[in-house]
Amino acid sequence: MLRLTLAQMRRSLPRLVAAGLAILLGSAFLTANLTAGDVITRGGYDAITASYGSADLIVSTNDASVSDTLATTTRTPGVAAADPALVGWASFESGRRAVSTTLVPSPSAPGLASLELVDGRLPATQEEVALPVGAAETLSARIGDTVRATWTVWTDALPEQTATDEAAAATDAPVATAVPDPSESGRVDLSSQVTLVGLVEDPRGAWSGYGGAGLATTDAILRWNGATTLDDFGGTRLLVAVDGDVETVRAVLAEELTGTEVLTRDEAAAAAVEEYGSGNVIVMLVLGFAAVALLVAALVIANTFQVIVAQRTRMLALLRCVGARRSQLRGSVLLEAGILGLVAGVAGVVAGLAMSQAALSILGGMQEQVPLPPTVRPTLGNILIPVVVAVVVTVGAAMVPARAATRVSPVAALRPADAPTVAARPGKVRLACAALLTVGGLAALAGGIVMGRAGLGVEVMAPLAIGVLGGTASFVGLLVGAPLWVPSVVSAVARPVAALSTTARLAAANTVRNPRRTSATSTALIIGVTLVMMMSTGAASAQDSLARAQDERGPVDLILFDPGSAPLAAGTRENVAAVDGIETVVAVRSGVVTNEHGAGADAYVVGPADLGVVRDDVAAEALAEGRSIVPDWLWGDVTQAPVPAGEGARLEVLPRDTAVMLLTPQAADALAIPDAPSALMARLHDGASAVDAMHDIQAVVGDDRLRLSSPAAARQSDDRIVDVTLAIVIGLLGVAVVIALIGVANTLSLSVIERRRESATLRAVGLSRRGLRLMLATEGVLIAVVGALIGTVLGLLYGWAGAATVFGPFGDASLSVPWVHIGAVLVVALLAGLLASALPARSAARTPPVAALGVD
Repeated sequence: MLRLTLAQMRRSLPRLVAAGLAILLGSAFLTANLTAGDVITRGGYDAITASYGSADLIVSTNDASVSDTLATTTRTPGVAAADPALVGWASFESGRRAVSTTLVPSPSAPGLASLELVDGRLPATQEEVALPVGAAETLSARIGDTVRATWTVWTDALPEQTATDEAAAATDAPVATAVPDPSESGRVDLSSQVTLVGLVEDPRGAWSGYGGAGLATTDAILRWNGATTLDDFGGTRLLVAVDGDVETVRAVLAEELTGTEVLTRDEAAAAAVEEYGSGNVIVMLVLGFAAVALLVAALVIANTFQVIVAQRTRMLALLRCVGARRSQLRGSVLLEAGILGLVAGVAGVVAGLAMSQAALSILGGMQEQVPLPPTVRPTLGNILIPVVVAVVVTVGAAMVPARAATRVSPVAALRPADAPTVAARPGKVRLACAALLTVGGLAALAGGIVMGRAGLGVEVMAPLAIGVLGGTASFVGLLVGAPLWVPSVVSAVARPVAALSTTARLAAANTVRNPRRTSATSTALIIGVTLVMMMSTGAASAQDSLARAQDERGPVDLILFDPGSAPLAAGTRENVAAVDGIETVVAVRSGVVTNEHGAGADAYVVGPADLGVVRDDVAAEALAEGRSIVPDWLWGDVTQAPVPAGEGARLEVLPRDTAVMLLTPQAADALAIPDAPSALMARLHDGASAVDAMHDIQAVVGDDRLRLSSPAAARQSDDRIVDVTLAIVIGLLGVAVVIALIGVANTLSLSVIERRRESATLRAVGLSRRGLRLMLATEGVLIAVVGALIGTVLGLLYGWAGAATVFGPFGDASLSVPWVHIGAVLVVALLAGLLASALPARSAARTPPVAALGVD
């Protein structure tokens, strides 16, 4: 039977090439999607852990002593280096220029560096510093220049600080000069001369939320931030570089250290993602796209190969007549399908990896600030899964037509086939199966949405699993029942077209003559368009939902503030307002509000005239109604908060997932917030760079006491990751469209081949070649447009359902309609119908009627 199978494949090579192309594209799509999932996950994890450098292990000290934990970690066998993950702050002056910048410790090993040294060397003593390139340019300082470092301490910390300075003087370290601030009791400004020894950049955006960062020794950062030991920072993580087996060192550290948590880099990233969004959204999205890729590949391959095998029923009957057994014929068909699936699947894996590498190279050049691996690193699963899926699906698709063909009596199969009629409708079993799958699937899909919105099972991604299962079942149910309802939709759309001409009337009648053929032809495009619209809708909804979540966490783009709530100098607001990219800037009162447990949050007072600076619409509306915005971790889920000195007085509040508190003027008065404006809040123009605006503000302010934070900078860094993720997905959508077009072309071509006798009869009774081509083109366009319309509706529904499931933990998902994509899909569907019918119509029109009537 092997020789017979190979001979049949050679004889049917043109048809098998078309089927093999669909299988190849399906396998390539699945390979590319799985590879893209790895890239998305890796890129997301690298972005989240960019501040960890290339550390192998991250130790969360929790309640343990940071100093003791660092000492124990450093002397543990296998540990190459360990650094505390401090984030400090200091101001630097050179002449009349001043700049404030975030500082992190100079790494003790290259693998622990989160910043890139572009010039000079790393700081080695307390009197040395490495600054960001932009900060050095602002100071007009070069390598080797001396700048003055200034910082602030309070009187209760000054004796310890002075002792530290005396010890520094004994070791030739720079001695700090104390300058009391007469305007504010308890505050003392200190300064010291330091040497600029290096320039650094932040290529991975690890400190973009701070406007960049510089390097100093750990002792210098402690000193400049009023601390004497590492324990004064509290809860500091340790970054560990391992020389040897990571898991072995991890086990030793977990045993040696108490009150700590030792995590690998990926575990720390997963924990950060979990903390960021109540569920591993990145992994959920990747698994969702992979599941959809598996579904579309299975359905397109099954549809295409089933039609092709059905065309060979007559030949199988002839083999039965010459003595072939049913099992032999069935085995021959399945073997042919297996060989075709294996060859096309392997070719698809190669094509998918090539596409992934090309897309990665392009995106790597376009998105320099987004951490992407330079090359594709396929896993064994990413290679084997598409090949196995291609073989299994192809063989599975061939089983039903092979069984049907071998069960037909040879004599009955050799008789001419009866022409299909409109009365030939699918059976009740199909109707029952379709209804069961559709209704049950929709119920499961709704259950996944409800679970996602309620936050049930998010930890184990149960809402996604149930939603994917329900969506798959309902979609398969709709496809199984397609012969029951697709011809009716085609007929309804075809009625107005039939009134145009006789040729159009013939095309409209052909679309409903064989419900199975019509549904098979349109199903390929329904699958492709549903996939495209689902991902487009999901992507648009994801962007909106993430944007709303980010606006909630950082309701104001830029905040320039004085840590001691001292009044702003005259002209500061005007200088900031003149910076490029600033849309609105307001001067506000600020302070710190604490709860009954002593935990505090920075508070800013936003009056009715200042609401335009608030980007979070929900927060702005609440403030306009007289409710203050408070972090949900400060007092919990409450509507009223106590006033510490108000003897039972309470404030109307709205808890939000935010780091800062926005107060109404009435609440600020009740909390005794100082009256003088001590902070600036700014809103950026859409599309303006937050990092550039921060550098420009630091350059024009000239007050080293002021500190600048920018939730917008962190938001824009996250947006770049999302944009790259969506760019990868949108690139994969092109493959899905090609698969759909191949499916439409295959089924239309086979449909035209089946009806060569009909076409010849029409030619014999006077239909011109042009009329025949126009009839087939109209038929193809009708079926393609109907498939596109159905796919668009289904894609919108499934896309919205997916967004509601994945982003349910964030609150109400934003459901967006990608109108541009809808228009593009309809245009592509129109062209697809024309192109898919062009070649078979040309072939049918060029075949003489006598020759066509003689076709077996």
